[in-house]
Amino acid sequence: MSNIFLSPDTMLALLCGLVAGGGVALLIASLVGWPRRAKTGPSTGERLAAFARRRGGTAAIAGLLVLVTTQWLVAAVAVTLVLLFRDRLFGGAKAEREGLAYIEGLAGWIESLRDTLAGAVGLEQAIQASARAAAPALRPHLLTMIDRLRAKTPLQAALDQFADDLGDGSADVIIIALKDNARQRGPGLRDVLGELAQTARDEADMRRRILASRAGTRRSVQIVTTIVVAVPLGTAIFNPTFVEPYRTVQGQAVLMVVVLFFTAALVWLRRLSVLKAPDRLLLRSEVSR
Repeated sequence: MSNIFLSPDTMLALLCGLVAGGGVALLIASLVGWPRRAKTGPSTGERLAAFARRRGGTAAIAGLLVLVTTQWLVAAVAVTLVLLFRDRLFGGAKAEREGLAYIEGLAGWIESLRDTLAGAVGLEQAIQASARAAAPALRPHLLTMIDRLRAKTPLQAALDQFADDLGDGSADVIIIALKDNARQRGPGLRDVLGELAQTARDEADMRRRILASRAGTRRSVQIVTTIVVAVPLGTAIFNPTFVEPYRTVQGQAVLMVVVLFFTAALVWLRRLSVLKAPDRLLLRSEVSR
């Protein structure tokens, strides 16, 4: 078996090839240029640049250290990618906490709206009054809807646009009740809002229990992953003769298969832990009516 990964000349040649390829790509980009498009937000390049600034340096340094100490190209690439996309593999807790805060904020806004309606004020006035104490996740959208109402937008159209801004199935149920009341002006809205607030509170309690039960499992996955990564790397550093076959081309191919299977398992576990958002009830085609 050829032991090409131990050769300094081979490593230098790979580095020179990467530098030369990057130079050719930059030369082509400077000569041809990139097509200009209307800027409606951060472009893909800007998002990638911000992403690289946040994590690219740490991931590149870690990958370079792994490559220098172990001379395993596959391991270096794997460590770099894991550090770059660790939220996609081990994350989820932050998104679940944000979802829990959103549901609790939604329940609080419903209760505030219900209590404001108890003062015998109109629905538009109640919406404007409830925005002051709304949760941070809802306040910008509520203020936008209030601006539309002040610009003489009909209440039902403003509610439709509010539903489109939120893009959430749980909020659609509330907005449907508000639209029905705005159209019919009938009694009973306070009772409906009370039931909806209780439903939102029950959903928040369910999410809180799920988040607590998943904390231990998430820590276990992180511990297992750390051990699986640390043991081979430590063996390659402190007992290199034991893992000598992995420095060959065939050994790197086997290591790549192992890394791919382990990464697929992590991605699968991550997908299983994602809470599916409720389906929208007010679709875009309906909102535009």
